[in-house]
Amino acid sequence: MQVGVFLTNQNPVGSDLVAALEEQLAMTRLARDRGWDVVATGQHYLSEGASQLQLVPFLSRLAAEAGHMTGVAGVLLIGLHNPVEMAEMVASLDVIWGGRFVFGIGLGYRDVEFDAFKVPRGRRVRRFEACLEVIKRLWTGQPVDFESSYCRLEGATMALRPVQRPHPPIWVAANNDRAVERAAEIGDTWIINPHATVATIERQMGLYRAALERHGKPFPIELPMLREICVADTREEAVRLARPSLEEKYRAYVAWGQHKALPGDDDMTAAFDELVQDRFIIGDPAACADEIRRCVDAVGANTMIFRLNWPGMPREAVLRGMQLLAEQVRPRTASR
Repeated sequence: MQVGVFLTNQNPVGSDLVAALEEQLAMTRLARDRGWDVVATGQHYLSEGASQLQLVPFLSRLAAEAGHMTGVAGVLLIGLHNPVEMAEMVASLDVIWGGRFVFGIGLGYRDVEFDAFKVPRGRRVRRFEACLEVIKRLWTGQPVDFESSYCRLEGATMALRPVQRPHPPIWVAANNDRAVERAAEIGDTWIINPHATVATIERQMGLYRAALERHGKPFPIELPMLREICVADTREEAVRLARPSLEEKYRAYVAWGQHKALPGDDDMTAAFDELVQDRFIIGDPAACADEIRRCVDAVGANTMIFRLNWPGMPREAVLRGMQLLAEQVRPRTASR
């Protein structure tokens, strides 16, 4: 099983962002030195209540610290952008990462982002899918014709090509049932989100497998799963450390409308003590290892990407959690 760290890269408004960046770099170096496999980060625009560096320059900076690790865009909101811009940006990132880069994509769910980029509500999915198709065609180096309200190409060719051929792996984020089926149709694999319960994901895995079969595609070699995790010497300490920041993070998600992207039977608006059940991994090393194995067994994930830091989380607690994860949790997950 591969292991990765997801860098939240969101900080309370007014934070010292230079110092915050150094904290993210320190986490990357710790993961690198402990032999972790993946470092990932996400993208949002106009993030109310949080200051966040943009994904492309941030991942470019991380490449200098990451060593052998793979960089993951988790995820780029490609439907907000011109496909030529995205094709060249991602090809550049694949070069910067030496061919160890994953093109993670997502539709997005926040009206403020769609409105800012003038993406009409009824055309979001169509534009998302069209952008991906144009990006892949440009990466072939062959002439591309395309006409839309946001892009016009007549026999356009792109000389800048990704290192990986035909392109970097395409991981598709999906929350609701239809999006999970779309991930099977258009992507190389599904990025399993950190918000849904394991019960929801188990049910959706059936939809994913059925969609793969309909499209004549094999089950992916790599199945990544994101989880929120806080490891401490005791469960009580882990809850004490995680609760303030994680609770605030999920209040922000609800304010942004993230809960509406989940299936209706998965309630992300619940109070923390209920929200944590079957959703977050919080506890001592042995309990966290058991929960990770349960997640892996339930859905078949073979790449676990952990988010250990949320806005306002003390740096010392984050780094201590990463050390415990590396030294006491990961060895337990490797032994059956």
